[in-house]
Amino acid sequence: QSSNGPVKKSMREKAVERRNVNKEHNSNFKAGYIPIDEDRLHKTGLRGRKGNLAICVIILLFILAVINLIVTLVIWAVIRIGPNGCDSMEFHESGLLRFKQVSDMGVIHPLYKSTVGGRRNENLVITGNNQPIVFQQGTTKLSVEKNKTSIISDIGVQFFDPRTQNILFSTDYETHEFRLPSGVKSLNVQKASTERITSNATSDLNIKVDGRAIVRGNEGVFIMGKTIEFRMGGNMELKAENSIILNGTVVVSTTRLPSSSSGDQFGGGDWVRYKLCMCADGTLFKVQVTGQNMGCQTSDNPCGDTH
Repeated sequence: QSSNGPVKKSMREKAVERRNVNKEHNSNFKAGYIPIDEDRLHKTGLRGRKGNLAICVIILLFILAVINLIVTLVIWAVIRIGPNGCDSMEFHESGLLRFKQVSDMGVIHPLYKSTVGGRRNENLVITGNNQPIVFQQGTTKLSVEKNKTSIISDIGVQFFDPRTQNILFSTDYETHEFRLPSGVKSLNVQKASTERITSNATSDLNIKVDGRAIVRGNEGVFIMGKTIEFRMGGNMELKAENSIILNGTVVVSTTRLPSSSSGDQFGGGDWVRYKLCMCADGTLFKVQVTGQNMGCQTSDNPCGDTH
């Protein structure tokens, strides 16, 4: 250098100096490197508990996908969904669901006021595999079993013809009396609770039982008819809290009444005999027999004149 300024270099010197600087820079691999602790750097990605939670979510989604696939395959196999719709059932705009083949199902919950029916010219067959078939709506239940068919309802039962809307059979006592359907001559029940049992004016009312018949009335039992006849193989028992009233002509056949020999009518022993007496109003009472030709006069006579 001189006092007047830097010494000018030739082109060759400048090229050599530039080449030396570039060679030094290219061989220095630590240029611009600053050592930093890796633990102090910001970590990215899912690590630790977040990673385990992400793995659990992925496994759960996989299980749900497998279950969904199984359900889809079952629905496809049962309903037989294809490009043309379902092969086993049809859905109509009116809400009608029609099964086109034999269907196996357990409990069916229909919608409000639903109807179960078949085609017009075909029978509707419902079969239970060793189980009763039960139709239930609220408290009303229809059970079809192997040996019996039962109907249980708290509001009554009514059968009507769907074409003519005529009532064939009903238990509605408020609008009309209980009547058997046309063509049915007898009603076979084990127990019946009703206010009155009657027959037509031109026919008889016959009540027949194989075993024992019990007639009870919360407000009394009244039997009325032109001719009342009881036929039984065993005993007839009449029980009343107050009295038993026979209103009308009462005929008692003495051929089947027990009797003792004439020589031992009032003999000794443990026998106690009573005479059956009746008041003018039909009240029956008994008087203990203490002698021959004894009448119905007694001190505790429930009526004035006796017969």
